Formats: sequence, structure tokens, C-alpha cells
Amino acid sequence: MPIDPAQRKARLLAPPGACETHSHVYDPARFPYPEGVHGEPPATTAMYEAMLASLGVERGVIVQPSAYLFDNRATMDAVASMGLARARAVVVVHPTQPDAEFRRLHAAGARGLRFFLAAPGLSLGQLLPMAARIAPLGWHVQIQDAEADFLAWLPYLYRLPENVQIVTDHVGRTPLAGGVNNPSFVAMLRFMETGRLWMKLSAFYYSQAGGAYPYADAKARVQAAVRARPDRLVWAANWPHPGFPADAKPDDVRDFDLLGDWIAEEGTRNAILAGNPARLYGFPD
Repeated sequence: MPIDPAQRKARLLAPPGACETHSHVYDPARFPYPEGVHGEPPATTAMYEAMLASLGVERGVIVQPSAYLFDNRATMDAVASMGLARARAVVVVHPTQPDAEFRRLHAAGARGLRFFLAAPGLSLGQLLPMAARIAPLGWHVQIQDAEADFLAWLPYLYRLPENVQIVTDHVGRTPLAGGVNNPSFVAMLRFMETGRLWMKLSAFYYSQAGGAYPYADAKARVQAAVRARPDRLVWAANWPHPGFPADAKPDDVRDFDLLGDWIAEEGTRNAILAGNPARLYGFPD
């Protein structure tokens, strides 16, 4: 569904089929948070679509947030509302769920498994058996762990089934010390060069000391990733920026426009925004 140009506020002109690949939906009125979980304020599908429209972006990927633990209902409802021509999901599934649940989620638009160690009951030792279960579906596994070093993940990642792609979000979210020369970030780029690893260019504030715009440290990491494997990069907003107070949310339009400043070559930029995510998430041409 093309975006009404009157809604677009971004300076950067998104190409047809542009896709935002990492945001969350919170709808506690319809889908209450699990008992004992303090979730985010409402951030509904309609609000998410309004954010996309402000950027001129047509498609989106809803990623299961930690607040909902293993309850994927809000995430999958957002995909159903937007339709499979425009939306996909990355879900969190408990290891005890049967294979039929993976197949049900696949039919509804899920294309990735978020292996998020903040979810209770998940550990690195479960990564390989879970990856073996999603391999027949062609899903990828999405990893993030702000507490652990990428080097701790690496021995497991090399052992994943060959057809299971790996996606790391938020520019890898490796330690900030040393910038692009940080050993964990260097190892991540080397692994990306094999073609197995994809990176989401998102949440630039996590790659910046102090988290302050205009994210010079994040810029250096993004440009290093572009030099390494531009065909393994996708872009994301990380809307609605969980953990940020309402009066201190990052500016989605301003941060999106940085791509035009940081990635000068239009063909590369358009591939990151449209062509690459279409391949990773299986959107129609």
C-alpha cells in the first residue's frame, strides 16, 4: 500500500517497498501483560503505521517485545491487521511448544525466532536445538544480548544449520569500548563476511557513548558494516523505543534521515531499505 505523500515528513525519500524491520507493538487493553511484568505504555498498530507513514515506509516487521514474554498475540495481531503484503513477525517461542505452533505462526506471517536471553527459560545451550526446529520453515534466528559478548555466541552460531540465517539487531550492540576496533565488533563483521549474519541498522543510541544524537560512534560502525557486507544489512527504527520516558523518545524522522547522510550511494541505501529485507523476510516483489 503506497504511503500518502502528504503524511511523509522525512527528508530521505524511501524507495518503493521500503521496510522497517524492528519495532514492537504494545496493546495492554486488548492483550494484557503477563502477571508481574511491568510493560510499556500503549503503542498500537495504528500508532506504528502512523510512524511508518511519517517516514514514507510501506512495510514493517513486528518483533516480539520482552514485556510479552512468550505471548505472541499482540505481535501477530499487528501482522494480521497490516496484512501479509506489508508485515512480518519475529516471535519468541518457548522450547516446550510443539512444532505445530511454529507452523501456525509461519502461516500467520512469522519468519524469525527471537532468541532473547532476557526471556525466562532460554539459554545459549538451547540455541542449536531451537534452530534445528525452525530450519524446515526457512526462518532466521535473531539474537541480542546486551549483557554478553558476541564472542560468547560465536561458537554456537558456527554450528547452526546452514539454511538458518542469523540476524543481530541494533548494529550488533557490542561493547562501546574501542568503537569499530572493539574485538567483539570486529569478530561480528568477520562473521558477517561469511554471509551467515545479517545486521539491523537500528537504535543508534545503543552504539553511542551517552546515547546522544548525532551518534558519531554509531555512524562509524554503520559505515564499517556497509563496507563489509551491504547485502546483509537492513534498517529498523526500534519504535517505540522501549525504556525511554515519553518526553525523551528519539525522533524517528531525524534518525531515519541519518541514513541519507551516512550511506551516500543511493543503490546501496535502497537495497538496505527495500531489496535486502524483501529477501530476508520473504516479501513479494
